Amino acid sequence: MGGKNPAIVCAGADLEAATDGVLKSAFGLQGQKCSACSRIYVHRSVAKQFTGMLAEKIGKITIGDPVKKENWLGPVINKEAFDKYATYVDIGRKDGRILAGGEQLKGEPYDHGFFVKPTLIAGLPKDHRLAHDEMFLPITCLWEVDSLDEALELANRTEYGLTAGLFSSDDAEIGKFFDRIEAGVVYVNRRAGATTGAWPGINPFGGWKGSGSSGKASGGPYYVTQFMREQSRTLIRG
Repeated sequence: MGGKNPAIVCAGADLEAATDGVLKSAFGLQGQKCSACSRIYVHRSVAKQFTGMLAEKIGKITIGDPVKKENWLGPVINKEAFDKYATYVDIGRKDGRILAGGEQLKGEPYDHGFFVKPTLIAGLPKDHRLAHDEMFLPITCLWEVDSLDEALELANRTEYGLTAGLFSSDDAEIGKFFDRIEAGVVYVNRRAGATTGAWPGINPFGGWKGSGSSGKASGGPYYVTQFMREQSRTLIRG
């Protein structure tokens, strides 16, 4: 159930809620979750303000031993992930712009784990590999768009379809998002996590396309039937 989950930010969005939602979704658990927000499509008219707010909030994230309450971001899981982070950051720096983060942390107190800075990348071509690769790291990429239609087309241009999010104050935009987004779990205006945070017992969890094999969401009303056997019975009475 991999994902390359997009968040779409419309012109009329609450940018405080949108930046909080993207930050928590992209970097919670170090981005090492299938539902992490790894793509952001923001309307050009609010892109500068949104980007500045998000970069500022990323810069305030505390990094360190997650056992200590004051640290919000812990280490990535192993050296392979640590090295992969460096590779993707180098690609992002070469082909785009690093707006926040982009550093591996070494020296005390970071010598007892694989610590990196949460990273925001912009300025990449819209079909760049970082728009398609599932990184499973605290890295998210941002693109400016001119319309919700363009954002939806780009959001759906992936083999994955696990989760997605929208920030908008317009009912027509919200309806269009729900009708056209290709993902199994979708959220609108979720400040606690733009593309992540399904509640057990409330939000059935499952993906479309390459993010699932059955199309049925775990915990949903149609899920249990996959484990039942169907029998077609015919009885002819003489």
